[in-house]
Amino acid sequence: MALKNKLYIFVFMFGITGIFGVLEAGEQALSLEQCIAIALDQNPLLLSSVEQYKASLARINKAKALPQPSLDIDSDLQPNLFNFKDSGESYIGFSQKIEFPGKRLLRGKIASRESDEILSELNLLKIDIAFQVKRAFFGLLLAQENIKYAQQDLELSEDFLKMAEHKQAAGDVAKVEVLRARVEALKAANAVRVAQNDNNLAAAMLNFLLGRKKYEPMEIRGKIKRSFVTLDVEELRQRAFSFRPEIKRINFAIEKEALQKEQAYLGYLPDFDIGISQHKLVGEQKTWDFTLSFPIPIFFWQPKKGEIAEAEASIESLKREAEHLKNAISLEVEEAYTNALTASNQIKLFEEEILTQAEEVYNMFLFSFREGEIGGIELIEARRTLIEARKAYADALYNYNLMIAALEKSVGQSIQGASRD
Repeated sequence: MALKNKLYIFVFMFGITGIFGVLEAGEQALSLEQCIAIALDQNPLLLSSVEQYKASLARINKAKALPQPSLDIDSDLQPNLFNFKDSGESYIGFSQKIEFPGKRLLRGKIASRESDEILSELNLLKIDIAFQVKRAFFGLLLAQENIKYAQQDLELSEDFLKMAEHKQAAGDVAKVEVLRARVEALKAANAVRVAQNDNNLAAAMLNFLLGRKKYEPMEIRGKIKRSFVTLDVEELRQRAFSFRPEIKRINFAIEKEALQKEQAYLGYLPDFDIGISQHKLVGEQKTWDFTLSFPIPIFFWQPKKGEIAEAEASIESLKREAEHLKNAISLEVEEAYTNALTASNQIKLFEEEILTQAEEVYNMFLFSFREGEIGGIELIEARRTLIEARKAYADALYNYNLMIAALEKSVGQSIQGASRD
């Protein structure tokens, strides 16, 4: 890709994402995609990396720049110091260094590979920031779910308290049942406050990642429950090998070292210095001088022992690093894949068995309590079991979202385009 095209793409990308950066708090609820766009547009570390990439593009032009010509002035046989007018002999002319063909182009290619390495690191940073935003976004959704369940628990506790007071007034239960019901209602009310505080902290974390004020109002839209993605671990592994920025960076580094090795070999070929000057001698006719000079590679073994040997060693080192990185990425993908499957199985278990059974048990105990067949302790335990099952279900949904996000990070791109169950 041409360097100008790369820069245009970046300008376009950050110009588009900048649209989302002007959203004011409260104008609309933010989706996950909008949160990621705002973070990529406003994250200071990412913006710093973008400037570093721009600097690397400038270094390409610098590397391909032609040597500047020289103006040569020589004034000899002066009767007095700095008496240029009466000098007996003088030279004035220009000289130019001419590099051996291919050297300047090679320097540009090396600088281009260095720029590609920086671009790969920039893309890696974008992936990491997107993952952090996803984790904070799903964490806020989980906090909102926990508020909902805490409020449901409070409603159940208050209903239980009303039933206990009604039964106690009718003489069906002892006063201790009412006291127990009041304690449970107070505990439920406190759980709501704790859940609201957790929600505030989750919103503050997301605000931080979006470059907003810590406690600025945050409203998001999205569901913590999502459709299951059909996953193929081998396909994901191959996609990771193709898209992970770290692998691309190492490949660019290997190409750069190969070019530097070629540059070292070109060091055997001489550059030329060409000069043309006018020669003036008192009492003589003006004449022209032409000079041509170039180094003679007498010490031909030096590049082989130095630059070439260094490049060869660096290439071998990078190849070993690439091999290790592929093994590490393969393991990372498999681990994220396994965690995602485990989380999806837990969700299915909750939906097909645990939640249904917990609700049936609670309804059965509630009926028994109303009929006076059981005491308040049994109903309280059944209610706790139901609420804990709902919270655990929300945790399982959060874990699945987080594992999919981790899987996307390990692959290096979104997997939302994959087929679904």
